[in-house]
Amino acid sequence: MGAVSHFLALTAIVTIAYQLFFFIITAILKFDKLTDFAGTTNFIVLSILTLVLKGSWHFRQVILSMLVVIWGLRLGLFLLMRILQWGEDRRFDGKRDQLGRLAIFWTFQAIWVWTVSLPVTVINASDNQPSLHAGDIIGWIMWSLGILVEITADQQKLKFKSSQENRRKWCSVGLWKYSRHPNYFGEIFLWWGIFVASTPVLEGAKWLVVFGPVFLTLLLLFVSGLPLLEESADKKFGNVAAYLSYKRTTRKTIFSPLVLLPPGVYGNLPQWFKTSVLFEFPLYNNNLPKKT
Repeated sequence: MGAVSHFLALTAIVTIAYQLFFFIITAILKFDKLTDFAGTTNFIVLSILTLVLKGSWHFRQVILSMLVVIWGLRLGLFLLMRILQWGEDRRFDGKRDQLGRLAIFWTFQAIWVWTVSLPVTVINASDNQPSLHAGDIIGWIMWSLGILVEITADQQKLKFKSSQENRRKWCSVGLWKYSRHPNYFGEIFLWWGIFVASTPVLEGAKWLVVFGPVFLTLLLLFVSGLPLLEESADKKFGNVAAYLSYKRTTRKTIFSPLVLLPPGVYGNLPQWFKTSVLFEFPLYNNNLPKKT
């Protein structure tokens, strides 16, 4: 674990320095369009840095690093072009002149980058590299499916929102017919794929890297992902009958919040199963009008 510990410390230092640099730009220039770009490219920096410094170039290390680079470049450029098109990052409304709140946001982003990168960091730092394992193949397939879902969902929503006739509508086309947040489903699934692909190397304390995908999943389910978007959509469309039908019918929720499922299937599942297995938590409906 000696070499691994050194790499963990190094990636922590690099992540703090990288995020601090962009935080200073944001704080001084009040320019917040590089926020997501700073986050995603930080993943790229860590994966390439650890791969090169270790220098063993095992196929598992190269492939996992490459998968992170592909994900980071795609998502980073997509989010950068989107925010340049939109003109501002609404997450910073009311925060741009509050240094403390900005610092909290950027600190949390640094924690996100370092924690979610744990599987790749540990893989690249490890001396033990067994031959090709079923876990490698399964993880790569999971990553491939996850990024395909994420890319498809992002493009479908971007196209939908770019149309003038859809300005006052919520997206319910393509994959968005089967999940209220298919892009987040793809994001979670691909990072669990990275973890699964790292399992052939894991032993002892190295299994703690599972905290990476667990942290990401909890973050999107309860903090910065679904709760914020559900609240925003409920406030915007909560009095629109068609939206209420999209999200729920009488006592039955028919559109899955995350996992891709046909409405006809999801709507007929028992509520306890939706809540305990498929993430249909009451907090996602806090801003809807009360039923009578």
